[in-house]
Formats: sequence, C-alpha cells, structure tokens
Amino acid sequence: MRSVIILIGLFHAAVLMADDTVVSAPGAPWIRHTIDNTSRGADGVKLGDLNKDGLPDIVTGWEEGGVVRAYLNPGPVRARGLWPHITVGEVKNVEEAIFADLDGDGRLEVISGTEGKTCTLYWHRPAGGSWSTQAFPAARQAQMWMQAAALDLDGRSGPDLLVASKNKEAAISWLQSPEQVTDLAAWSLHKMRDAGWIMSLLPHDMDGDGDADVVFTDRKGDRSGVFWLENPGAMANRAHGAWKEHAIGGLGKQVMFADLGDVNGDGFVDVAVAMKSVEILLCLRFGDGWQERVIKLDDANLGDAKAVKIADVNGDKTPDLLFTCENAKGEREGIVWLEQRLNGPWKQHTLGGPEGLKYDLMQTLDLDGDGDLDVITCEERDQLGVIWYENPHK
Repeated sequence: MRSVIILIGLFHAAVLMADDTVVSAPGAPWIRHTIDNTSRGADGVKLGDLNKDGLPDIVTGWEEGGVVRAYLNPGPVRARGLWPHITVGEVKNVEEAIFADLDGDGRLEVISGTEGKTCTLYWHRPAGGSWSTQAFPAARQAQMWMQAAALDLDGRSGPDLLVASKNKEAAISWLQSPEQVTDLAAWSLHKMRDAGWIMSLLPHDMDGDGDADVVFTDRKGDRSGVFWLENPGAMANRAHGAWKEHAIGGLGKQVMFADLGDVNGDGFVDVAVAMKSVEILLCLRFGDGWQERVIKLDDANLGDAKAVKIADVNGDKTPDLLFTCENAKGEREGIVWLEQRLNGPWKQHTLGGPEGLKYDLMQTLDLDGDGDLDVITCEERDQLGVIWYENPHK
C-alpha cells in the first residue's frame, strides 16, 4: 500500500507541477510603498502582533543604523503611508530581529542578534513607557548571530531560543531558558551542529511526531546545503541530547534563504531555496525521500540569488514563487515573481523594477484589504528601507 501511495503522489505532482524552464513575461513593476526609510541597512522583516490588535506588525534590525524597530500595522486604509514605529533598542551590527514572548506575560518582546564586532544576542523588553535592552551573557561576543527562533524545546520555563551564526565558531545552538526566565545570566547555550554560514532556520514538525524539528540552509563550508535536524523530544533536550541530522538537498551548493510550503499540491511540505548564482532549488518531498529540481531564472537583468517565498501571487489557487536578489546593479532587478503554470514553463514577471540593490527576506500579507497577497521586504544598500509592494491582481 505504501508504494501505491508514493506512486499516486508522484503522478499527482507530475500533473500539478510546472516544468523547470522559465520564460519572461512583459509587465510593469508593482507600486512600492515605504514603511520606513529613516535609518540605514534594513536587514530582514519578521512578523508578530505586538499591540494585540489582530494585525501583524513588523520587526526589523537596521544593521548600519544600529537600531531595532517595530512597525505597527495601521490597517488597510492607512497602510500606504509611513507606519508608526517604536525603536525597541539601539545595538550595533544588528543582523536579526524577531518577536517572542519569553517571559510568558502575554506581550511580545523582541530578540535581536548581531554580527561584526558585537556578536551578541539581546532581549528587548517593554519597561513602563520605554524599552530595556539586555544581553544574554552566554551569547555575548560569542558568534556572529544570524538567525533566531523562539520555541519550547525542553517543556520547562516557556520558550527557549534556537540560534545560528556564521564564520568563526559558527553553529546551530539552542539557548535554554532557566526557571527564572528574567535571570539572563542563567540562560545556557548548547551546540547542536557546527556550521559555516546559516541563512534560514525554520522550525517545523518534519516527522509528524508533534514536536518542532528545524529545517536550515548552510551556505558555506564543507557541509553546505539544505538539512533538517530531528528534535529528540523534551526529555532528551533536558539532558542536552543530540539532534539527528537529515540531508534534504543542495549539498555542496551555496544555498541562501529558504521557505517551506506545498509547491506541487501533493500534500507534502516542500522546500524552496534561492541558490547562487541565479537559481531556485525545489526540494520536493515524496514520502520519506526528496526530489531536487533546479529552476534557472532568466538572469539577463537580475542580481544574485538571495531569498525565495512560496505564495499564490495571482489568486489562481496554484503556488507561485517570489524571488529576491542582491547585487542588482544598474538596471538589474532585485525582486521578481514566477507564475506556476501547470505542465508548462514558469512565467517570470517583474515586480520591483530596477530600483534597489540588495533585497532580503519577504513576507506576504494582504495589507490593503483587497483580497490578494502583497509583499513586504527590505532593501539595505540603496536605502529604500522597509517597504511593501502592492499586488495588482484582484
């Protein structure tokens, strides 16, 4: 019966999946709206409902500007204007910022990670009418912190932190919360895997056992590629047990930011990852195995691969792919989208136009209330800042 199920899945994917070729489609750039461009080096966008009004807010670290800011979603009527923001902390070399409720009080705080000469993880918390910033001693001047995610790994004291870094002493680790969560000196760091340069760190239950494993991309070193680490469970984590590593694809390749989603409609969660120089690697899951497919974009006017996002851009119920670039110099584009057409080539559409040099992660939300997914991202070299693109599809 198992072989029959796998064969059905393969047939279903073959019916629903576009092929690996790409054709260019004419079209105009989407309208760009600025959320904030008043600092320098906006580096990533993550979401969470900070003020509990039911609207996803944004947190961003400005690497060169040295500030961490939260942007309060003003709702569809005012989304096209500048968003109100809160500077939750001032830290140098900030690379990562996420929302999390580590102290369990029902309000989100912000965790930031820094590289450069700072190499520290910080906890930014509301304190009266302002915000306080404190470093985790176990992660102070330790590694170039690139990614973080909050989740409870040991079943005690609320969320812990998955963290990852690059270059010297790089690793994927977890920062274990103590009984007294606000005692930052009591948080302890436990290595899970050596690394070269971690780009994506995505918690997801890969084996269906009810706990969160982690999918990650490592772009550098002799163990580069897309992998997942198997969570051994709360009891094993309390004893700091090992996480078993499983290869997914792209081994030996320079893989960048990834996203999880069902690309081919077969019910399995796949991995899409931007891959140097200008490619998208699709790792399609079939049962316990993976099939790799490489989409080579029409790179005549694109920069180098940075990030990919799985989303139904045009509302036809078929997943499409969004793609951002760095080094999009001159008239090269920094963000495009690929329309998935069943049993045919992908259609590559312009999205951002030639403005912008270095784009980053994307989030998709209906910001203007018209029923389609808009795109939130940031650009950190031409100082476009934190921005969103208005989807023209209705």
